[in-house]
Amino acid sequence: MANNLHTEPKLNYLIILVHLSRGGASVQMFAPNISQMHVIDHCKGQPATDETRNVLSESARIARGKITELNKLTAKDHDAVIFPGGFGAAKNLSTFAVDGKDCKVNGEVERVLKDFHKAGKPIGLCCISPVLAAKVIPGTEVTVGHEEEEGAVFHDAHVDANNKVVTTPAYMCETEMHHIFDGIGTMVKHVLKLTGK
Repeated sequence: MANNLHTEPKLNYLIILVHLSRGGASVQMFAPNISQMHVIDHCKGQPATDETRNVLSESARIARGKITELNKLTAKDHDAVIFPGGFGAAKNLSTFAVDGKDCKVNGEVERVLKDFHKAGKPIGLCCISPVLAAKVIPGTEVTVGHEEEEGAVFHDAHVDANNKVVTTPAYMCETEMHHIFDGIGTMVKHVLKLTGK
């Protein structure tokens, strides 16, 4: 698999949307109205020095315009929340890409995670986004990366039943695309099951 750091967020979104659609879920998408940390020039594989973009605007492009500002997302109006992950979660939703375990999480992202957790509603996270929950929900069990057992790469989902947090490594592990697709699907199924609907 070639370097997918720049394409994975779009694929995660699409894979999640496919599985939610198959599960009969009604979906509303949200993103923070903030500037991206930087814009990647995909031809060079490095940040573009003369370009800026907005996270909400870029997310609207992926969502085909059907998106709302993250500050309007409330746990009382939704059964669950899923964060697709991708490098944007480490650069725009938090400072993990720069600060590692000492990162700060975007205020709206932190509010959403804490609100859903406090309401006892499921939270799904894939790829690098589990670090968000690990940072703001003490004691949460999450997946980040892969585990190997007798040569088999972990590509399923982990359920922290106590916190109703479901995670899957997605592109954090080197594996075949169908394993990533299946792992995200398993995460979505567990999230939907935890809603009790």
